[in-house]
Amino acid sequence: MDFSLTLIESILAFIIATFGSALQGTIGFGLGLIGVPLLVMLNPAYVPGPVLLSALCLTVLIAQRERHAISIKEIKWAVTGRVFGAVIGSYLLTVIPQKNVSVLFGATILLAVIISFSRIKLELNSINLLGAGTVSGLMGTTSAIGGAPMALVYQHQKGPRIRGSLSAIFIFGTIISLTSLIVIHRFGFTEIYAALTLIPGILLGFFLSKRLARILDRGYIRHAVLIASALSGIIVILKNIL
Repeated sequence: MDFSLTLIESILAFIIATFGSALQGTIGFGLGLIGVPLLVMLNPAYVPGPVLLSALCLTVLIAQRERHAISIKEIKWAVTGRVFGAVIGSYLLTVIPQKNVSVLFGATILLAVIISFSRIKLELNSINLLGAGTVSGLMGTTSAIGGAPMALVYQHQKGPRIRGSLSAIFIFGTIISLTSLIVIHRFGFTEIYAALTLIPGILLGFFLSKRLARILDRGYIRHAVLIASALSGIIVILKNIL
C-alpha cells in the first residue's frame, strides 16, 4: 500500500499521536484507542503495523519510567497469553473477515467493563493474566487496539503498577504481533516509514503524560481505565460495522 501525507494530514497525525501517547502514558494504554479509529480515516496504511511499531517505542519509554513497579512474575503469564493470542489472531486474519473478529472482541471488552462495575472483582492472578493476555494478543494483532483486556485485570492496582506492568507486557506482546504481521506479509518498509511520522507526537505525549499521571494517581485511575476500556470496545465495534 502506498503511503503519503499532505502537510495538513501530517499535522493531524502529530496531534492524534500526541493525545494517544499522553493517554497511554497516563493510564497504561490508549494510543491504539485514540489512534486507530482516527488514523485509519487519515490513511489506512497506519493500521495495524505502524500503530503497533510506534506503540512499541512508547511502551519502552513508559516501562523505563515506571520500572520500579513492574512484577516479572505477572508479566510471564500475560506474555504467554499474548503469544497464543497473536498466533491465533494472525491465523484468523487469513481465514475470517477482520471486522467479524474485531466486533466479537469489542463486545467481550464491553462485557468485562460491565462486570467490573458490578460487585464481581477480576482478581490479579495467573489465570486471569493468561486469559487477558490471550484476548489482548488477539485484539492487538487484528485491530491494533489490545490494551483494554490487560487494563481491566490491573484496574484495582496503583497507577505506577498499572502503567509499568502494562508497558512491560505490551513490549513483548507488540514484538510478537509485529512478527506475526511480518510472517503474513502485512508489515514492511512502508509501515516503518508510516510509523516514523508518528514518533514526534509520541515523544511529546509521553512528556505530557508525566504530569497527567500524577493527577489521576490521586484516586481517579480506576475510573479512567474503565471509561477508556468501554470506549475501546465501542470504537472497535463501530469501526467494523459502520
